Order: sequence, then structure tokens, then C-alpha cells
Amino acid sequence: MRQLVLAPVMISLAVVLIALLVAFGAQAQQDHSHHGDVLGTVHFPTTCAKEVGDTFTRGVALLHSFGYDEARRAFEAVAAKDPRCGMAYWGIAMTQYHPVWAPPTDRELSAGQGAAQKASAIGASTPRERAYIEAINVFYEDATPATHQARARAYRDRMEKLAREFPDDAEASVFYSLALLATAAPGDATLANQKRSAAILNRILKSQPDHPGIVHYLIHSFDYPSLAREALPAARAYAKIAPSSPHALHMPSHIFTRLGLWEESIASNIDSARSARERVEKTHPGAASFDALHALDYLVYAYLQVDDQVKARAAADEAEAARRFDEPSFAAGYAIAAIPARWTLERRDWKGAAALVVPTVNLPWRQFPYAMAITHFAKAVGAARSGQLDRARLAVEALRDVRQQLEASPVAGPYDWTGQVESMRLAASAWIARSEGRNGEALEQARAAAELEEKVGKHPVTPGPVLSARELLGELLLELGRPDEALAAFEASLAESPNRFNSLAGAARAAVRAGNRDKSREYYQKLVAQAGDQSQRPELREARAFLGRS
Repeated sequence: MRQLVLAPVMISLAVVLIALLVAFGAQAQQDHSHHGDVLGTVHFPTTCAKEVGDTFTRGVALLHSFGYDEARRAFEAVAAKDPRCGMAYWGIAMTQYHPVWAPPTDRELSAGQGAAQKASAIGASTPRERAYIEAINVFYEDATPATHQARARAYRDRMEKLAREFPDDAEASVFYSLALLATAAPGDATLANQKRSAAILNRILKSQPDHPGIVHYLIHSFDYPSLAREALPAARAYAKIAPSSPHALHMPSHIFTRLGLWEESIASNIDSARSARERVEKTHPGAASFDALHALDYLVYAYLQVDDQVKARAAADEAEAARRFDEPSFAAGYAIAAIPARWTLERRDWKGAAALVVPTVNLPWRQFPYAMAITHFAKAVGAARSGQLDRARLAVEALRDVRQQLEASPVAGPYDWTGQVESMRLAASAWIARSEGRNGEALEQARAAAELEEKVGKHPVTPGPVLSARELLGELLLELGRPDEALAAFEASLAESPNRFNSLAGAARAAVRAGNRDKSREYYQKLVAQAGDQSQRPELREARAFLGRS
């Protein structure tokens, strides 16, 4: 398992400074709003016409909370009122680059490149503004999907230079910190870029405690199992700083999920989904919001951990009803694929998982085949564990095809999607091998899957794997009569993902079979306390029976 540790001094500084956010957050709601929205405080002066200043600032505030569609409309309104404002087109170009999500689609690349070039053509009257325009043009120069990571690094380097040349411009440093996160080396256990980003943000935080980007990017910097607790103050402050942003309402749940704080995650994503629905109804009536779908994925995951199947099913139904989208983005595609997979796999409905198909919605699936891999994985595991081996083999072949496609045309960015898909293939193959009696091979593949999944880590778009590979290893070890090893596997899963329902249940069962009554009681008590009285899953019946006897 990876051990990810930031320098103690940095963490202490983060805690001290983030604590200031809590004090200032409520005041920020009263003092700083843009066009009726409360989005935090941003200072980004330009030489554009004075009357567009508030709208431009609103666009930047939206950028910092990843409200790209609304930000684009704000910058377009600036351009309409002041056609000589080159920075308006800088802003439009920035909305087409989503640094920590996924590379721009072909459409986004084309639109962003056109806006960046127009910004250059119009120009700007100060060296600072020209530097911003030059930086985004570096990102879009010779833009193709294959050159994404090189262009992202070039943009990062240009933003570093800009921040150095204009040390009083906090925005340059904040955007540079995001560029560092966007170019972090996949699977880097040292978290070098994350450390640099957090150090920059902490330096600015004391003077700008209600800046939305600072606290947002700090959460991303600390979004790792061993660091998540350090980000709790930031998580609880961000929604107060920018309560009008659906993403700001959702983002705290990254940390709540990392820590297994399910009720807080549920509350966060209920608010986010509601806000996203309200906003999309004004801008894209009848469409589904990708922000809402993103929140629904986290909601379904959290509801299943407390075994509230009624509410999980309602959230899943809302997602499955989506057919038209405000932005046909990777985040929407991931949620659409992940939610039905979670619903079946978390409940151990193997036959239901085996029957899943790639959703037939109007999304550019070929742009993000790793989202389709979720369906193939769920089908493969479900079919293998319900005796449908031919179907399982076909699904594993589909996973192999996706992996080969990614190997041929890697997805550029700070995440190893090829490794994640290969982990899925190995985990599914392990259960086929188990069904065919090849137990040694099954264990070898299951261990390899768990090690690879932990090396790759979690992408920011997801609350976690649709089914933990380490958890699956534990279940395989239990089936093979190796409870002590199974218990170790479940405990490793819980170290990465605290309070997972199935890992708690698996750890308790393994402890019972290993004769460790103290650990059995500990995990069964946690499971019962977490799920509540409404749960009727077999694991809860076992837990109550065990605790009644002990």
C-alpha cells in the first residue's frame, strides 16, 4: 500500500491557515457576491472597459470552482460589451481546458484554440495581460490529443514564469498551483507537484481566506488517504465560501468520502445536485447537469455504504433517466457508467451486474473508453460469480480491447487510465480462474490487480473504484479458506477506504473464521452502527446475531 506523506511543517501550516477560512467564510457570503451569486472573492484587475469588470471577475470566480459553462457565458458577455478586451477571449479559452479532469475533446480543443488566437489578435495593453494570453496560447499551440501532456507542461512552465514576474498577482500563483496538479506524474508516491501546489496556496491563503480557488485546490492537493484528515477544515469551509457553485457544494465530499464520513458526504451531494439542477434548468432546460450526475455518483456510493437502498435506487434512477446533457463531458459519462455498476456490485447482485450494457446515451464514448470499461468490468465480475463464464470471458476481452486502445493512444494527463483498466481486467480474470478451479492463478491475478489499483490511485472524478480490488482479493481468500490473509486484505481495503460496508463485513467474517472474536466484534459493531436499523442485508443479520451471542 502506498504511504503518502507531506512534510509536517506544510501540513501544520495548512491546518493553521485553513482554520482562518472557517472564521472568514460566513463573512464572505455576506460581502462578496457576483450578479447575485456567492462565489467567493477574486481580485483580477484588467484594462478592459470598467463596466465589464464585475462580469469578468465573476467568470474568473466560476473558473476556480470549475463552473466552466457559466464562466464561458460570462466571458462571452464581456466580449460582447467590450470587443477590444483580449482578456475576455483568454477567459473563453480557459473554459475549454479542464486541468484535473480529462484532456479536451476535439470540439473543446478547436473552440479553445480559436478563442486563444483571437485573444492574441486583439492583444492587451499591459505586459501582465499579454503574459496570460501568451500562456494559454502555449497550451493550444499545435493542439492535438496526442500532445496534451506536453502542452499542459508548457502551459505550467509559462504560468510559473508569469507568477515569478508578477509576484503581487495572486491569481497567477493560484492558476500555477492548479497547473502543477494537472501535470503531476501519474502514481507519484512522493506527491512532488501536490506538495508544491499546497505550499503556494498556503502562502496566499492568509491574505485571501475566502478565495475559492485556493481552498478548492488545497482539497485536491490533500485528496489522498493518508492526508485527507488534514483537509477537513478546507472541506467544511469551501461550501461556505462559494455556496452558489454546485461544484463547491460537492467538493467537500471528496474528503468526507476519503474518511468514510457518509452522512456528511450525503448532505454535501444532496445540496450539490439540487443546486446543479436549478442552474441547468435556467441555462439548458430539459438537460441533465453533469454536475448533478457527478454528485449522484457520490450519493449512490455513500447511500450504499450505509445500506439505504431506497435512496440509492432513487438517485440511480435519476441518473439513468438522463438522455441530454448540458455538457457532454467525461464526468457525465463516468457517472452514467459507474452508477449502475455500483448499484449491482456493491449489493453483490452478480446476475444484475452480468446483464449490464454500455448506456445508450448521446455521449462521445470513444473520447473516454475508460468509462465504458466500467460496464465491461461489472459484467465480467458479475458473470464470473454467477456461473456465466462465456459472458465473463467476452467482457474480459472487451477490457483487454480498451486497454490496448489506451496503450496505442494513451490518455494524456495526471492519471494512468491504462493501469486502472488493466487492474479491472486482472480482477475480473481472477474470478474466471477461480470458477475454473485455477486457484493459484486466481490469487496471483487478484493480488496483481490490488497492487496495481493502489499504485494508480483514485481519479478525482470518482468516489472510489466501482469495486475495490483489495476487497475482491479478500473475498477470494475467504473462499479459499485463508481467513487470516483475507482479514489482512480487508483491513488494507479499509485503510484506503474507511468504513466501506463490504470491507467491514468481510473483515468481520474473516475474523470470525480466524477465531479472532475481538476483531469480529469490532467490525460487526461498526457495521451495525453505520447501517442502522433499516438494513436487511445478510451481512447485517449475521452481525446482529453475532453481537447478540457475544
